[in-house]
Amino acid sequence: MATPMENGERGVEKPVTRGEGGRSSRSFEGRGERGEGRGDREGRGRGGGSGSGRRRVCRFCTERGAKIDYKDAGSLRYFLSERGKIVPRRISGNCAFHQRRVASAIKRARMLALLPYTVVHG
Repeated sequence: MATPMENGERGVEKPVTRGEGGRSSRSFEGRGERGEGRGDREGRGRGGGSGSGRRRVCRFCTERGAKIDYKDAGSLRYFLSERGKIVPRRISGNCAFHQRRVASAIKRARMLALLPYTVVHG
């Protein structure tokens, strides 16, 4: 007896017994003409792709004259969000080395009351 796949038919339901396959008692042979199975995602890269596509570079690595100083609250405010949180690396563009330095400088400036811990809403 010829199976539906040998006859050239696609997307036809073929009953599968409990021991042969996955969780259900039925599965679909042939996923259509375009191959809508899980293997069609190979060409895509990671992520959603909604970003600009350009990697940000560390400001402190490119500009050798730029220093991280806890006393310079104006330059450290660039690395704080509106609510007073430290901006993460993926947003600020810092490398790991300089992000650690910026975070410790912000924490020192907070202890000396040069920068706020939180923003007060009133």
